[in-house]
Amino acid sequence: MPRPGIISRVAGPFVVARNMTGSKMHEVVKVGSLNLIGEIIRLEGDKAMIQVYEDTTGVKIGERVEGTGKPLSIELGPGLIGQIYDGVQRPLPTLKELVGPLIKRGVSAPALPRDKKWHFKPAAKKGKKMTGGDILGAVDETSLIQHKILVPPLIEGVIEQIVDEGNYTITDVIAEIRTKKGSEKLKLSHSWPVRQPRPCKVIIPPKAPLLTGQRVIDVFFPVAKGGAATTSGGFGTGKTILLHQLARWSDADIIIFVGCGERGNEMAEVVERFPQLKDIRTGQPIMNRTVLVANTSDMPITAREASIYTAMTIGEYYRDMGYDVALMADSTSRWAEALREICGRLEEMPGEEEYPAYLASRLAEYYARAGQVVTIGSEERAGSITVIGAVSPPGGDFSEPVTKNTLMLTKVFWALDFNLSHRRHFPAIDYFTSYSEYLTAMEPWYKKNMGADWLKLRDDAMVLLKQEEELREIVSLVGSEVLAESQRVVFEAASMVRECFLVQSAYHPADSYSPSEKTYNMLRLLLKFHQKMKLAVSNGVPLNRILALPVREEVSRMRFTSSEEFSKIYENIDKKIDDQINELISRVAKGEEI
Repeated sequence: MPRPGIISRVAGPFVVARNMTGSKMHEVVKVGSLNLIGEIIRLEGDKAMIQVYEDTTGVKIGERVEGTGKPLSIELGPGLIGQIYDGVQRPLPTLKELVGPLIKRGVSAPALPRDKKWHFKPAAKKGKKMTGGDILGAVDETSLIQHKILVPPLIEGVIEQIVDEGNYTITDVIAEIRTKKGSEKLKLSHSWPVRQPRPCKVIIPPKAPLLTGQRVIDVFFPVAKGGAATTSGGFGTGKTILLHQLARWSDADIIIFVGCGERGNEMAEVVERFPQLKDIRTGQPIMNRTVLVANTSDMPITAREASIYTAMTIGEYYRDMGYDVALMADSTSRWAEALREICGRLEEMPGEEEYPAYLASRLAEYYARAGQVVTIGSEERAGSITVIGAVSPPGGDFSEPVTKNTLMLTKVFWALDFNLSHRRHFPAIDYFTSYSEYLTAMEPWYKKNMGADWLKLRDDAMVLLKQEEELREIVSLVGSEVLAESQRVVFEAASMVRECFLVQSAYHPADSYSPSEKTYNMLRLLLKFHQKMKLAVSNGVPLNRILALPVREEVSRMRFTSSEEFSKIYENIDKKIDDQINELISRVAKGEEI
């Protein structure tokens, strides 16, 4: 055992210890008499610079620092789903039971329950050759998730012993594998360093969208399963609510939500609401497929830096089981601010706006861990991690370093516009600034699963919105009186697309989530109404008479109709559009007064 180090300097969460010869970079250490958790981030001779994940108030020069010999790692096994962790995987509900609502320094608890027994069903037999990623067996973690017990990566050998089907805790040995280096005892859980990506065989190009139930995203700016997206906007534009919606309704198997440096009341809303919500596809509690990582703005800033890696490692673990994982990080700007503070404590040369010079490479390393992959192991198994990060630029400035570097790494950008949010248009996604680079790659999927005209409908709707924007510039210069009736049709149709389709209420039970079939039919009816308006106006029907038709009100209120009810009335609305507008055209053709 190496000698313990001695604290020689304390500066906030930054501690310098001497006599640390033999220590390693990123090794976890215990600091002071309270055994505060820290991580070595620089070594100089026998000195170690340590970032401490807890408040260092009261820590004195001369106190001991003891190394653990291990990098910052987390425990992976049954019991992750439904849990709420802090940035270094301490279970917050368990800590609350131990010390109350205010967590005391130096208090820790196992990440996974030690006393709970899981019903293990073996899938391998004695004598079978196994490699990292192979399935030893499975336990039913929740009603939605079957937890596959995997051979940890980097382990390869022959099974010498494996237990029979039965109930076991995560500390029980369930198998022994004979490797070239000796016998390895395997349990229901294993640990993995958070900063080291879990290996995979090959990365697969994304082909299918992550359906979110948010119309503006699913139609105009979709993200692929295994893709990376970012949303950015100033204060009050709805970033957090948008990520809450994506966490609630995305069609991923596993949801991981990271509250990284956000206000405590926003994370409290997640913690309070999510356990009460039902998964719309299965009717089961949404927490049966969700993991929450909470590191709010009043918690130690250095743990914030680790929180997104903790969440990513959990996501990779379930990806290796063959699940599709969606990870929401709110927000990476607060994570970057933690990096900036650590950079200052280390007295490193700062880069742009005092962020560390390696900000871009750290962001690249993080987003590179997203993807759809063929997992390691003997079986052919695919899984994915979709990463959606929120950026909070000061003053809504998209040219600041975090936003600028993030946009170079992600292929989907949802730009949140203050003017839209001021007009109560939510989600406030600017449909001219936002983009998705996955549309071409996913075109075959849309044609096969959504309809051959899905992308055409999208393009037609986008053209309509652009035509409205061009006309709006003319109106602002010379007034609306100069517009022809056909141009007013564009205004009215675009207004209906915006107000009846793109606007979506997060709190309305029927409008909060829009299934893809409902979304497709809504857009089809709106564009059909536009085409029929154009036809009627070209045949001499006054526009105000078309806008006064009863069917227009039905079209306008489609979004507040439940998907089950809408599927019943869709064809009726479709028929009414034809009948009511054709009647106007017929009466004008006959010279009748309308």
